[in-house]
Amino acid sequence: MILIQFTGLSGSGKTTLAENVRQLLIEKSYKVEVIDGDVYRKTICKDLGFSKEDRCENVRRLFNVGRNFIGADTIVLMSVINPYESLRNELRNHEFVRTVFLDCSISNLIKRDPKGLYKKALLPDHDVNKINNFTGISDVFEVPSKADLVLKTDLETIPFSTHKLYNFILNSLSDLA
Repeated sequence: MILIQFTGLSGSGKTTLAENVRQLLIEKSYKVEVIDGDVYRKTICKDLGFSKEDRCENVRRLFNVGRNFIGADTIVLMSVINPYESLRNELRNHEFVRTVFLDCSISNLIKRDPKGLYKKALLPDHDVNKINNFTGISDVFEVPSKADLVLKTDLETIPFSTHKLYNFILNSLSDLA
């Protein structure tokens, strides 16, 4: 099986595309699991903050969950920001891992801002509601140099990106077989 490690800033479409592709794969009788970083931050990763070390530990924990599903012949869609190239490359050392970069400009993410996070990240420093260390604004996001697939989610429609990802997964599965 395969584990897709998504990488992209908040609001770039990771969860939306993971859920859309999950449905398409289920319709073709594949077992699929979405590992959503936002969901796991409330459970097995609730003890972690947003330092580089904690962010890396978060991704490693999610990867270990994903590895368990891989062992059960399940396609894993790991939907997490995953901002560091060295950590993405660490995961890529496993032959079943593919990296998908959801590329969306900061200006479009600020316009979309479905969770209101960019608005809070852009508040003045003295504002008590300001989000500090926000990836892509006040904390680092390293653009992947070796993504297996790049989805331009500010230029492509959701259905187009969904089908591009779906076909990529099917092709990757046949390459691994």
